[in-house]
Amino acid sequence: MSTRSTQPDLLYSEEEEALRSAVRDLLADHSDAATVLARVETDEPHDRALWKNLAESMGLAGLLIPEDLGGQGASHREAAVVCEELGRAVAPVPYLTSAVIATEALLGCDTDEARALLTALASGRTVGALAVPLSAAPGACPDSVRASDGALTGRVTAVADAAAADVFLVPTPDGLYAVDATASGVTVEPQISFDRTRPLAAVTFEAATARLLTTDAAPAIRRALRAGAGLLVSEQLGIADWLLTETVRYTRDRNQFNRPVGSFQALKHRLAQLWLEVVNTRAAARNAADALASDSTDTDLAVAVAQAYAAPVAVRAAEEALQLHGGIGMTWEHPIHLYLKRAKADSIALGTPGRHREHVAELADLQAP
Repeated sequence: MSTRSTQPDLLYSEEEEALRSAVRDLLADHSDAATVLARVETDEPHDRALWKNLAESMGLAGLLIPEDLGGQGASHREAAVVCEELGRAVAPVPYLTSAVIATEALLGCDTDEARALLTALASGRTVGALAVPLSAAPGACPDSVRASDGALTGRVTAVADAAAADVFLVPTPDGLYAVDATASGVTVEPQISFDRTRPLAAVTFEAATARLLTTDAAPAIRRALRAGAGLLVSEQLGIADWLLTETVRYTRDRNQFNRPVGSFQALKHRLAQLWLEVVNTRAAARNAADALASDSTDTDLAVAVAQAYAAPVAVRAAEEALQLHGGIGMTWEHPIHLYLKRAKADSIALGTPGRHREHVAELADLQAP
């Protein structure tokens, strides 16, 4: 594990800005608010055409995968930029779950089977999902599934993007296994999800044939959940930034008493406070992404601090946007409710802010009274 000897550069590089521009343009063309609103009302909330454009045409599914395995060999900084833009669009694609969490779990397995799956995920034509509850925090290693003679039996609830998965990575007390979603004995049952853009499902395994990836699942799961939590902050940043930008635009255009409502002092103060919190979230998100990219000894702390701070900011940004848009913000046709639901769901995904604050205290050796 390497240690950074100099201060990290948290500014976006030219390459990262170019990547942002390309992703934002694609999302503007294929995942505007009206399209997302229409899709989440259907029985197929995942946008497979958008995923194909992102994963296959742009190669984003393999950003974190080494080039010799068919990936881009990029770092978590570039993946964070993608997460940020996907958050701005609340895009219904399995990027975080497949291109980040499942990919990181496989990168933690030094086996031929894991490398073969990484090559499949890098192509974008295969979607992976780690079979753990979305609420699982870094450091956890759920193992409600049992292995016997190469077959898995058990049930995992609240698995994010399970309906879109082609392969499940399943932790058990005997190791981490891969199971094809189409295998006999695998059942995916949709669950009621607050955030329809990232649907949840219960996955049941009944003597399902599995392939062993590693005999020790814990390190791979820890790696996957830490990276997922660290890059989820960038998604939350994208959510908060879009909400702030949209609310500022609306309050400039909306007139009351023959003047823009954004000129009222009370609203100025609220928006200024929100702007400050979004700026701080950007710093925390960039620090977490940079720590993951450089494999810093401070990565655990950077991720925990960022998650503890970002989750409440994204929720508050959504609540402020809802209130400051007035009546129109309450309508089903306006996309604010999509951002509120994603922000709320993200705030309990991969560990609650309280859990991350506890982790910060543990890392700093500060015991609770």
